[in-house]
Amino acid sequence: MRFYLGTHMPSWLTKPELENVPLFISHRRLKQYRTLRPARTAWALDSGGFTELSMFGEWRTRPSDYIAAIRRYRDEIGSLEWASPQDWMCEPYILQKTGRDVVWHQYATINNLLELRFEAPELPIIPVLQGWTRDDYLRHVDYYAKCGIDLDREPLVGLGSVCRRQHTAEAADITAALQPLNIHAFGAKGDAIAKYGRLMTSCDSMAWSYAGRNRPDPTCARKTCSNCLHYALDWRQKAQQEKDPDNAQ
Repeated sequence: MRFYLGTHMPSWLTKPELENVPLFISHRRLKQYRTLRPARTAWALDSGGFTELSMFGEWRTRPSDYIAAIRRYRDEIGSLEWASPQDWMCEPYILQKTGRDVVWHQYATINNLLELRFEAPELPIIPVLQGWTRDDYLRHVDYYAKCGIDLDREPLVGLGSVCRRQHTAEAADITAALQPLNIHAFGAKGDAIAKYGRLMTSCDSMAWSYAGRNRPDPTCARKTCSNCLHYALDWRQKAQQEKDPDNAQ
């Protein structure tokens, strides 16, 4: 399983300590930078959809602007492995904000992927599955097929709207039901990685930041470790060892 360390600090892309640690960074953070520097490690791009839909109840970033941003990151930062589409999460809170239902969000997610891929076929934008129940996700697979996208042939398929349920049996059941798709689990928690990380092709996590804010390293001079690089690396190593103590990377 490929483990992307989530961070809200784009400067980490240039840190020598992270040269062999893939990172996961949000477009909402990167777009604030007028100057970008080449990355020293591989990374993937989060579209920032949960924040945007939480704030506005809709996508206000135009697909053309998002495409332009991805191209800029690819050219100026480099080492971009893949990017999320402008997908529509299906948590009840988000549905309440948008006033739409799960099926509408699922088709909107597919339509955005089709638009992005049509306008920028050279960019590595992955499909994302959205839903709330196990059957929702299975139906979304069928919806993709009806729209001409065979998820079995995709090198990576994002699994959305489960990051706040990662520790539950429900999330494990959903992930298992989607096999043998190459699943990327957004926002994976440490216990989820330990319990069913074998079902994931890759995952990302920023759980270290929450842990660092609430349980800082007592040997650290900082009052909080929510932005601490070394705390993040220690957390990542422990999470991977819990999954497979004989094969931590």
